[in-house]
Amino acid sequence: MKLKCAILDDYQGVALKMADWSVLGEQVEVFSLRDHIDDEDQLVSRIKDCEIVVIMRERTPFTAALLARLPKLQLLITSGMRNASIDLPAATRQGVIVCGTASGSEAPMELTWALILGLAKHLVAESSGLRANGPWQQHVGITLHGKTLGLLGLGKIGGQMAKVAQAFGMNVVAWSQNLTAERAQEFGVQLAESKQALLAASDVVSVHLVLSDRSRGLIDRQALAQMKNSAFLINTSRAAIIDQQALVEALQTGQIAGAGLDVFEVEPLPADHPLRRLPNVLATPHVGYVADDNYRTYFREAIADIQAFIAGEPVRKLG
Repeated sequence: MKLKCAILDDYQGVALKMADWSVLGEQVEVFSLRDHIDDEDQLVSRIKDCEIVVIMRERTPFTAALLARLPKLQLLITSGMRNASIDLPAATRQGVIVCGTASGSEAPMELTWALILGLAKHLVAESSGLRANGPWQQHVGITLHGKTLGLLGLGKIGGQMAKVAQAFGMNVVAWSQNLTAERAQEFGVQLAESKQALLAASDVVSVHLVLSDRSRGLIDRQALAQMKNSAFLINTSRAAIIDQQALVEALQTGQIAGAGLDVFEVEPLPADHPLRRLPNVLATPHVGYVADDNYRTYFREAIADIQAFIAGEPVRKLG
């Protein structure tokens, strides 16, 4: 009998086109679900007969309660090698193997710069005004050359951010709890003495940290108060690194000039959420990793994960 494999949250309907699933031949029956299913009962009814499930990042959490309702599940594959929404201990107890895939850093880095440039140049307002035959020129843009970019995190994405900033002629400072002077020197950036010093000095603050107990709530009300009133805060990492209510208040009061956001505590973002309406917010629906090269890698390696699992030699195991 064929194994059944469901691909969840295939919003764009491209999962089956981005890789050659036919190599699984007669062994696996694969189908994708484009709609996001919040209701657990509905989700279970759609995938209860599947031995394999492929998920995209944290779009659908796999909690202990959900896993317990999927007794046929044997292999769970996530894009990337981290997924905070999977209960790995519960999966292990249930005998479910969890595997990941590679993930490129270029696409989220590029999206981060799109948000920075969109805010600095008022692109949405100016483009919308032009389309609506509104005023010809409404704002004065901000020149990035000579300004300071503060990077919270200088890992793979943060390092690429630094190179682009330097090409724009920006000064770059970086800080994280583990950042060393040697790492900062490698990228030609200044190591900030503290988080507070970075926030106070930066015209743009961009978050590139992994969500952990140490980074959760790192940018709180006090931290936002240390930023310049003219500064932008950019987050394409994880929403919980920033206190969301404090961020909304800082944007409403003009404590900071604006925010570029691609990640939210609840996704999809509720229709009545203030971040949808604030004029000094440029927001995108968590699309930093949603790019052609990444998707080809995700699904190509998902197929390889399935083949390795069938062969009895799982690869890229998590947990």
